[in-house]
Amino acid sequence: MRCIIVDDDKVSRLLLESHIRKTDILSLESSFESAAEAINYFNSSNVVDLIFLDVEMPDMDGMEFLEVSNNLPQIIIVSAKEKYAVKAIEYDVTDYLVKPVSQSRFLKAVNKAKEKFDDEIARNSAKGIFIKSSSSSFIRLLYDDIVWIEALENYVVINTEDDKYTIHFTMKAILDKIPQDQFKRVHRSFIVNMDKVNMIEDNMMMLKLAGGKKKSVPIAKSYKDQLMKDINVVSK
Repeated sequence: MRCIIVDDDKVSRLLLESHIRKTDILSLESSFESAAEAINYFNSSNVVDLIFLDVEMPDMDGMEFLEVSNNLPQIIIVSAKEKYAVKAIEYDVTDYLVKPVSQSRFLKAVNKAKEKFDDEIARNSAKGIFIKSSSSSFIRLLYDDIVWIEALENYVVINTEDDKYTIHFTMKAILDKIPQDQFKRVHRSFIVNMDKVNMIEDNMMMLKLAGGKKKSVPIAKSYKDQLMKDINVVSK
């Protein structure tokens, strides 16, 4: 889990950093002295799964940070005082730690965050797939965002409206990873999202794209009979 620390107390930051280094499931992305610095970090499209957030800070305190920030990840409050615990519940924080934080109490909070993190991944995986983009990062693609998949020698290219992702995979293997009621193989080299199909004519299929654009995909004879059985056809 990628995490950041937001705390104006240097000693507290150093202690949390030490706890994080001893915790294999955490990766410290950055550490900030102020909430404003953290907001700028978010505005730069940096991805974070967990924030360790102090409450009493100058200029903008932790509660104000929660109020003005959108689409925040999980929050673990780390405060010298217990009096903010009730208010923190309003923001659905994952846990509330009182300084100084012991390693055992820290691990208990992190394990709670990890359970929620795993549950979220499981829910998201049911609606899409994760594409490995590097040794430690994954890009999530919703099934509804995939328009077509095309074979390229020993690779497949997953095409969305705006991007394409080339991965070392076979067409059969990728078809096993996606819902086959939504995606159909229509050619040796093409799998299409049937929700994107605008028209079928002879041995061609037209896919609708944003801005009125279209993508034509060939239908191989060996796949056409099964395709026609799978779709709803109403004749005049």
